[in-house]
Amino acid sequence: MILATRLAATAATLTAIAVTVTACGTTKVDEPAATPTAPSSQTCADDKTTTSTGPVSMTDGVGRKVELAKPAQRVAVLEWQQTEDLLTLCLTPVAAADTKGYGTYVKAEPLPSSVVNTGERGEPDLDALYATNPDLIIVEAFKADDEQIAKLEKRGVPVLATVGADASGQIENMKKVFSMIGQATGRTERADLVLRQFDEHLAEAKKAAEAANVKSKDFLFFDGWIEGGNVVIRPYGKGALFTELGEQLGLVPAWTDKINAAYGSGGVDPSYGLAQTDIEGLTAVGSATLFYSDDDTPDSYVKELRKSSIWTALPAVKEGRAYAFPAGVWGAGGPKSNEEAIDAYVKILTGK
Repeated sequence: MILATRLAATAATLTAIAVTVTACGTTKVDEPAATPTAPSSQTCADDKTTTSTGPVSMTDGVGRKVELAKPAQRVAVLEWQQTEDLLTLCLTPVAAADTKGYGTYVKAEPLPSSVVNTGERGEPDLDALYATNPDLIIVEAFKADDEQIAKLEKRGVPVLATVGADASGQIENMKKVFSMIGQATGRTERADLVLRQFDEHLAEAKKAAEAANVKSKDFLFFDGWIEGGNVVIRPYGKGALFTELGEQLGLVPAWTDKINAAYGSGGVDPSYGLAQTDIEGLTAVGSATLFYSDDDTPDSYVKELRKSSIWTALPAVKEGRAYAFPAGVWGAGGPKSNEEAIDAYVKILTGK
C-alpha cells in the first residue's frame, strides 16, 4: 500500500492525533436538498429497513453539534471508510474523494460510476464538491478546530466530522462511525441491522478459528510501499484494526512497539496503531506467522519484497506461513471491509 493513499496518515492528520478533542462548534441547516439516491449493492436491493424523516440533532465525533431539518440524502464524503459506510447504508454519495483510489483499494462496496470525484482526500476540489449540491459533507478529523472543517463550513453546508481510527478500540470506533452516519442519514435501522450481522459474523469466525486449533499464534499483519527505490514496511502494531481482528480470532500480536505520538520516530501511532520499518525490521517478530496486504498493482511493494534475501530467510516465509490477503481488503474500512478481513484470516487459519 502506498502511504499517500492509505489510512489518511498524512503529516497534518498525525499531528492532529495528539491534540485533545474538546466539544465546540455548531453546524446547522434549515432546508437541505432532498433527492433520494439509489441503493448501491445487491444486498441493498433486498433491504427492508426504514428511513426516518424527522429532524436530526446529534453530536459528531469531535464534539460538534450537527443539526439537520431532515436526514441527509445528498451526501458528499471525503474519506474512504465513510464512503463505504454510506454505501452499506444503501445510499450512494453524490460526491466522493479519490474515486479511482477507492475502486483500487476498497472492494467491499463498489462505488457507482455516477459518483462525482472531488479530488484527493486531504485536498478536495471544492468547486466540484459544491457543484453536486450536497446537503451534508462527511469528513474525517481528530479535533473540532480542524482546518478542513472550517474551510468547508464557509459555504453553509453542514459538516459531519468522524474519527476514523482509535487505537484504544478500533472495532468499537468503526461501529461508532457507522452508527453516526446512519443517524445523520435517517438510516439507523439499517445501521443496527448491519452491526448485528457483523457481530454474528465475528462470533462464527471465532468458533471456526478455535476449532482449527492453530499452533503458531504469534502473528504480524503489515503493508508497505516503495519510497526512493526502497521497500518501506508498515507493521500493524497493538491497537491497529487488523491486529485487533486477529486478536479476536485468538492470535497474539508479535509487534511489540509501544504507542508513540511522534509517528515515524519509533513506536506506533496512537490512532491507527501503525509503525514503520524496513524489510530487515521484520526479523524482530522472529518466527511469527506473517499476513500482508498485496494491492496487486503494477507498483506494489510486494514484488520487490519477494526478491529480498532477508524476506526469503524469514522463518514464516521458509515454512510457508506468510500469507497475502486478497487485493482490495481495506485496512481502515467499515463493517463490510472488516468482514472481508475476518474471512481472509479464517480461510488462512482453517485452510478452507
